[in-house]
Amino acid sequence: MNLVAADFGTGIYTSTNSGAIWNQTSASNEYWLSVASSADGTKLAAIGGNNVPGNYDICISTNSGSTWIPAMLPVTSWQTVASSADGTKLIAGDSAGGFGVYTSTNSGVTWNSNSLSPYTLYCSAVAMSADGSKMVAVGSGQPAIYTSTNSGATWVPNNTVTNFYGQSVASSADGTKLVLVGIVEPAIRLSTNSGATWASNGTPGLYWQSVASSADGTRLVAAEEDGAIYTSTNSGTTWTSNSVPFTFWRSVASSADGSKLVAVISGNFPNLAYGIYISDSTPTPQLNLAPSGSNLTASWIIPSKNFVVQQSPDLSSWTDVTNAPTLNLSNLQDEVVLSPTNTSGFYRLTTP
Repeated sequence: MNLVAADFGTGIYTSTNSGAIWNQTSASNEYWLSVASSADGTKLAAIGGNNVPGNYDICISTNSGSTWIPAMLPVTSWQTVASSADGTKLIAGDSAGGFGVYTSTNSGVTWNSNSLSPYTLYCSAVAMSADGSKMVAVGSGQPAIYTSTNSGATWVPNNTVTNFYGQSVASSADGTKLVLVGIVEPAIRLSTNSGATWASNGTPGLYWQSVASSADGTRLVAAEEDGAIYTSTNSGTTWTSNSVPFTFWRSVASSADGSKLVAVISGNFPNLAYGIYISDSTPTPQLNLAPSGSNLTASWIIPSKNFVVQQSPDLSSWTDVTNAPTLNLSNLQDEVVLSPTNTSGFYRLTTP
């Protein structure tokens, strides 16, 4: 799994082996606030500055952080950035409310102003579907949630969630399932219709800081600002507290299949060490088969560990399918086209 982490005071680091080894990129030692990455880790976008309020800019890399170029955007209180799976579509949010959100469809080369006027949003978090068509922006203000189904060309305010300060938002790969955390009770809100309506599961109003989602939206992870980390395996219906230190968790992230989680400590308190925690569980992907003309398409959510497809005529002898899987960037699933030679057959996923 490719990872990228931005440090508030030094640089930006990347990992190509799920956090086992980290390498510092060429980004300067600034106060980096937010970073986003394409699925393959080659295209990055980061928000940073000199810690002067209202003086943050956005930098873009198309080579995994080897070089960076500034985005042609106003210098303002940029707070958050998100990327599509292929890295071509980006969205950035302004926490001061003066610029709302800007979007890009060419990996940050040019940007479009997406004014939310006559509404005002002090944007603290953004997210999008894997293909970048569905977007969500949250923050403070009334309303505090805006959604788009056309890559940010137009926005729809949600007036049903009131007196809420959205701190972090995450989306499933298809953009239908959204999870929002904030600091006003009830502090976790869920949507199963791309943000048209939101429901609360009665989770207590803790000071939630960050949330992340698996590609299918079933596995979620949420971190408190000064507390624990909670996970859900049923799209947020129930949550379980995890055995991690009670500390100032800054951000969490998830692999597409939800088997690997990453959490970052901000180190804002005295004697509190900075650090990155990684949770790795055995992935259990589900193999899906769908007809494709005279062939079959086998698909599964990309795991944090590699899998291969095997076939058998009798459930006794198994052979590897030699067709190389391709990544579908609209749903973050590996896909293999199969050409059955018999009227019946069996398929399974296995580790190499």
